[in-house]
Amino acid sequence: MFHDDDVLAAKAKWRKTFVVLGVVCSIVVGGLVGSQFASSDSPSLGTSTQPITTAARTVDDEPAIDVAAVLQTITPSVVTIISNLDDGQATGTGVVISSDGEILTNAHVVESAESVSVMFVDTLNPVSAQVLAIDVGNDLALLRVDMSGLLPVVFADATSIDIGDDVVAVGFALNLDGGPTVTRGIVSALNRTITSGDGALDGLIQTDTAISSGNSGGPLLNTSGQVIGINTAVFKSSTDVAANNVGFSISVSEVLPVIAALRSLANGATRTEGYLGVTVLNRDDGGRGAVIGDVSPDSPADLAGMIAGDIVIEADGSPVDGQLALVAAIRDRSPGDTIAVDVLRNDKRMTLSATLTERPVQ
Repeated sequence: MFHDDDVLAAKAKWRKTFVVLGVVCSIVVGGLVGSQFASSDSPSLGTSTQPITTAARTVDDEPAIDVAAVLQTITPSVVTIISNLDDGQATGTGVVISSDGEILTNAHVVESAESVSVMFVDTLNPVSAQVLAIDVGNDLALLRVDMSGLLPVVFADATSIDIGDDVVAVGFALNLDGGPTVTRGIVSALNRTITSGDGALDGLIQTDTAISSGNSGGPLLNTSGQVIGINTAVFKSSTDVAANNVGFSISVSEVLPVIAALRSLANGATRTEGYLGVTVLNRDDGGRGAVIGDVSPDSPADLAGMIAGDIVIEADGSPVDGQLALVAAIRDRSPGDTIAVDVLRNDKRMTLSATLTERPVQ
């Protein structure tokens, strides 16, 4: 049973199976906590006021993928992230998101670093970087280098992403010498949810593109070289689970709101997670959805009319296939946000409206 204000460990097999893509040490993904936001202690570089570059949706079919052309487009905007730790170095990948020095990467690449530097493909020496803000729960971090005239990536329209689309992953896999590694595959599935060491990552793109340690924070790209996701985790085989080419990227639909939140945090703002006030169970009959267990009195769920036994099948317009999806959907929102929750009650579908609050003090 998961409660939306409890920190609980996931099953051991998930701890062994999902791994994020660090180089020096693979960080096992498991357990469930809320998003943890941290702002820089020395925000002297500030954050950009430039808008994020996004592409308009087109109605044309995607062209046949030209991997060399995609790589040429993205290479100036992809960087190596070097994190100096107590016991050595870890490397990952990042993408430039503004011409005046903002860089996006995974939180797990930089969260334990004593210092961070960035290496551009066309330079000989790394550049010192400042960690402006970190969202551990969504596994994203905003960095800044004191440079201008950089070429930012273009983010794709989230509605343009379809299962079966050709995609390319670019990143500094295994920290190999030379330029970035490029691999090719397809979008295998959309809206996946997995447990992570610090939360439940939702809205993920599943891909069969080969991604490896060092690809963390690197882009997953469409045929036009636009970023559709930020690579974050892979599914690996264990003693009782077989897996091949199952990787996950944080979808642009999740990335863009987090960038806005990180920018606010870098300027001194704070964020508190939304609170619904329920315990959540997986269905035990093989069906989709999350089962409401206990409902806290006078909580947002109680005021919305939720009762024990309701099966949540959609939250805020996104399908809920299991308990993790519901927990992630709530923790992505803030106090004061109103969300629509679709439930099945006695086989009848109804839509309830809940206004989230701050988590009560225990």
